[in-house]
Amino acid sequence: MSNEIANIFASKEKDEPKSNSLTQIESQRAIQEVQAAMIIAKKFPRDPISAMDRILNACTRQTLAEGALYSYPRGGVEVTGPSIRLAEAIAQEWGNVQFGIRELEQNDKESIVEAFAWDIERNTRQIKTFTVPHVRFTKKNGLTKLIDPRDIYEMIANQGARRLRACILGVIPGDVVEQAQKQCEVTLAAHIEVTPETIKKLADTFKAEFSITTEQLQERLQCKLEAIRPAQYLQLRKIYTSLRDGMSKPSDWFVIEDKQSDSANKLNEVLS
Repeated sequence: MSNEIANIFASKEKDEPKSNSLTQIESQRAIQEVQAAMIIAKKFPRDPISAMDRILNACTRQTLAEGALYSYPRGGVEVTGPSIRLAEAIAQEWGNVQFGIRELEQNDKESIVEAFAWDIERNTRQIKTFTVPHVRFTKKNGLTKLIDPRDIYEMIANQGARRLRACILGVIPGDVVEQAQKQCEVTLAAHIEVTPETIKKLADTFKAEFSITTEQLQERLQCKLEAIRPAQYLQLRKIYTSLRDGMSKPSDWFVIEDKQSDSANKLNEVLS
């Protein structure tokens, strides 16, 4: 029998691994942040009228409107939708919405990533978890394994943007998004300048980023680039935004030669 009496004030957790304590601290911190965000959202609820005014005002900025809309083919019909930039702007002005992309796990071959959007005030959440392979496809080198952390980060950000857009649109009322799109259309129509310089700049961008030639653009529009109308210029801008955001691929819009088509198909297989 022991002659020592246990100290009733001694810490019961002193023998626990330090890592467990750190994990508990981080878990408690995260819980407190969520609770604080919900309390603030309830204390300062959004005013839908004021929020809508801020959204429409933001859509009057030409720089936002130029990258706010994209087009994609669906069932033989060209459909226009909001880009990730417009979705982010709407969420920011709507208020009481948290959104973002976070990496959950990474190994030598791939990363597991989560995109999320959370309307704190209404407690509505959209989450999408997906896998990003650490490879990049180029026409010159084919598949290349990514090793540089910056290259991996950029690949995750690019792949995550489409999922983040879907999450944000899942928590924002549809009529709010539609009104924002209409305002962007009005802004573009009011500020569009179809000049030889702007046409050349757009054509050079298609060539540099997607290997789309002037002849392919002209075949799509059924006219010379020098003769395109403002509406056709806007259509090309929406197609560019769609390609840039990964919502469509060049073969959806343009006649691609067999060599280009094979390369595009390999890229689609990697990204799917």
